[in-house]
Amino acid sequence: MRKVTFLDGEYYHIYNRGVDKRVIFNDDKDFERFLVSMNDFNSVEPIGSIYEHSFHKKSRLGNSVSKSEPKSTKKKIKPLVDFVAYCLNKNHFHFIVKQVSDRGVEKLMHRLGLGFTKYFNLRHERTGSLFQGPFQAVHIDSNEYLLYVGAYVNLNNLIHGYINSTEFRSSWGEYTGRGYGGFCKVDIILGQYKNSGEYKKIAEQTTREIKRKRDLDHLET
Repeated sequence: MRKVTFLDGEYYHIYNRGVDKRVIFNDDKDFERFLVSMNDFNSVEPIGSIYEHSFHKKSRLGNSVSKSEPKSTKKKIKPLVDFVAYCLNKNHFHFIVKQVSDRGVEKLMHRLGLGFTKYFNLRHERTGSLFQGPFQAVHIDSNEYLLYVGAYVNLNNLIHGYINSTEFRSSWGEYTGRGYGGFCKVDIILGQYKNSGEYKKIAEQTTREIKRKRDLDHLET
């Protein structure tokens, strides 16, 4: 059972996976819908019908794979959280968020879980739960841990062996200048390095160490 107190101004590592480890992102449309929802549901204002948002709201991202990244909206809204980093793999996802509104994490994840499940079940003609229980959360209680988890989330696809662009989406492009900017608050992490090149080198090294340890743990079990 999750025992984390969510406080404004604090950072959290949020994650969840498909029930029975099932795939939750079958194709580009599923990835795109989830990414759009990350943006659209992140508002302190009432969003109206989650059903409407799940099925009838036109995407702002287009159909191109290269455009499947959430964008900040031109209209200024007060968010529930600030996204720092994210990675969506075929059967699970990771976020780093900073709560900026009371109960922001819980409100966002409730909307996101319910809305995406409704969309997914209708589109793929299934019923029942999509995610393996409530989302999980870990409080990021130090700057050192924030930098470590930042690398882990940004490059989480590599840790799990997802290399093909059809298998994952992440904020890594925002950190290295190869993707859309303005969705994640990258300066929270990048601002602590000389430039994006230095961060890229350190993050990739950290990820290699994490993957090596993970592989060794699997060999020992």
